[in-house]
Amino acid sequence: MESLVSGAWLATHLDDVRLVDVRWYLDGRSGRAAYDSGHLPGAVWLDIDGDLSAPASTAAGRHPLPTPEHFAAALGRVGIATGTPVVAYDDSGGGQASRLWWMLHVLGEPVAVLDGGLAAWPGDLTIDEPRVSPVERAPAPWPADRFVDADAVAAWDGLLVDARTEARWAAGDPAIDPRPGHVPGAVSRFWQGNLDEAGRFRPAEELRARFGEPRSAVAYCGSGVTACHDLLAMHRAGFTDLRLYPGSWSQWGADEQRPVETGDASS
Repeated sequence: MESLVSGAWLATHLDDVRLVDVRWYLDGRSGRAAYDSGHLPGAVWLDIDGDLSAPASTAAGRHPLPTPEHFAAALGRVGIATGTPVVAYDDSGGGQASRLWWMLHVLGEPVAVLDGGLAAWPGDLTIDEPRVSPVERAPAPWPADRFVDADAVAAWDGLLVDARTEARWAAGDPAIDPRPGHVPGAVSRFWQGNLDEAGRFRPAEELRARFGEPRSAVAYCGSGVTACHDLLAMHRAGFTDLRLYPGSWSQWGADEQRPVETGDASS
């Protein structure tokens, strides 16, 4: 299964995949309310906060990885058995859907993101919630080579990518960031720069020009969600040795013992 699918492809494969609506909003709007007001036919909803993350804390960050047991239970509740092809979507060009993509991708599961998100769907929306039969799903451990903690980031000598806006990379946002700046050595690659004017992922060659030649890379953002968009983009560009720092800046910046850098422009 390709990592991105088009709306046209999805329209002819609705019965072959489990559609998952992953809408979530940093400004506090309800993703569930957005789903209830209209979603793709057959789509279920998973919550970034409750299903795809462990409880937030200063020590762990805003969106720590859930336990394998919690993640398996969330998937099983909406009828996603091991091996079920999944297509995730949101209304922001994949900024949230890519979190589910990464979590399933590293487990070797068939998963894709709807390129262009909700706007790419060629049909009508529905308010009807599908009836799904819950399934038992065995927990699968998170692959240790696909995730890093703060200590590993501090020792990292490969490509380190910050998916936040360049303004937040440089000086932070006091409304959301615990401190100004970024992890020392991190470059700014705002995740929305992976998209073209139509809100779809840029071609692989453009993504390769943006991130450089494939090599080992770690991505982080504010809380480990939109960093997955950069991971998907690098995957599309041919990178194979990729890792997520789930704690991201919400963890690193909250630890006063961790060093920070500030600046006006990224390299």
